[in-house]
Amino acid sequence: MYIIILFSLRLLGKRGVKQLSVFELVVIISLGSAAGDPMFYKEVGLGSAMLVFFMVVLAYKTTSYLVGKSKKIEKLIEGECTCLIKEGTFSIDNFKKESLAQDEFFAELRQKSISHLGQIKLTLIETSGEMSVYYYSDEDVKYGLPILPDLFKNRAEEIKEEGIYSCAFCGNTLKLLPTKQILCSRCNKTKWVKSLNEKRIT
Repeated sequence: MYIIILFSLRLLGKRGVKQLSVFELVVIISLGSAAGDPMFYKEVGLGSAMLVFFMVVLAYKTTSYLVGKSKKIEKLIEGECTCLIKEGTFSIDNFKKESLAQDEFFAELRQKSISHLGQIKLTLIETSGEMSVYYYSDEDVKYGLPILPDLFKNRAEEIKEEGIYSCAFCGNTLKLLPTKQILCSRCNKTKWVKSLNEKRIT
């Protein structure tokens, strides 16, 4: 069964064992399930497992062919990339479609040496689940929402001193005067964090 698994994964090609799409993950799970029974139970012969492997690989090859021929089928099976951040602010409607916790998302950005959203021109989540980030050049970095834990936890409704602040929910960045409470013009939330405009350190 080990040899059969190696051979089947070789047939899937490099794409099949790199970053997995939803369909490719289903294929891998199916192969694993088909391989398990002959490994554990003597009464399950290799012939049945090999037939299942052949059908799964054939289904994968057929689907890959159809995906390459039709954009509609590609979108149906693999989905499409989604914009999460554009020009330093969250794309709120798109963000709601993805099951991403804020802490998890911020952690991924910090791993890419990002300290605030003003460093980001565009962030996409790919169909594989990976994030693609496009940065502003150093001279174009603008004020943005801090994502460092010690700074982000200082979000508050009251603006105590004049300065540039970012909405803690959507990243909308404005120059604000001292006030007890102010609504964000993009999302109507009321919590703000003092913005950063430092360059990204790589």
